[in-house]
Amino acid sequence: MSISLQKGQKVSLTKESGGGLTNVIAALGWDEAPRKKKLFAKEPEPIDCDASAFVLREGLLRGKEDIVYFGNLNHVSGCIKHMGDNLTGAGDGDDEQIYIDLAALPNDIDKVIIVVNIFQARIRNQHFGMIQNAYIRIIDGSTQREIIKYNLTDDYSGCTALIFGEVYRYNNEWKFTAIGQGTNDNSVDELARRYK
Repeated sequence: MSISLQKGQKVSLTKESGGGLTNVIAALGWDEAPRKKKLFAKEPEPIDCDASAFVLREGLLRGKEDIVYFGNLNHVSGCIKHMGDNLTGAGDGDDEQIYIDLAALPNDIDKVIIVVNIFQARIRNQHFGMIQNAYIRIIDGSTQREIIKYNLTDDYSGCTALIFGEVYRYNNEWKFTAIGQGTNDNSVDELARRYK
């Protein structure tokens, strides 16, 4: 049975998986909240949320090659892969997934930050207050068992990006922290500046 996390909670993925954890999938989901239709107004554009992973070495993002997102699906190490871009978030289940091969990650990589931003949020006048049922879950990639799930419950009105959580190495264990921090960053590049 998986653990349901609250904002700020930390958990040892290694211990919760029963040891021997070699790879995980960070699975993210969200739904567009119902919008009131205005008479004679054109149909609003769907909200396109994009998940990304920032790969940190000694706590810092070193370069563009350490950002895994829809424009760079594979990390240079071959250990982190974005599984594809969902343009609307429509339908049930996970909307985007990021695979992380923990066993093969180079030793100088100590943290993977999972973030989501709304594509062209300012141009489209969209924000996370228009999103509901947002979550991240960490799945054991070998067994497909959900280890943890973190449902974001705060009001993120006005926020155009979210820092969902981080997978990190500490004392030879892999851990996860549920962050749930909303930001006003408008792109992956703007979000990335927080870690340089």
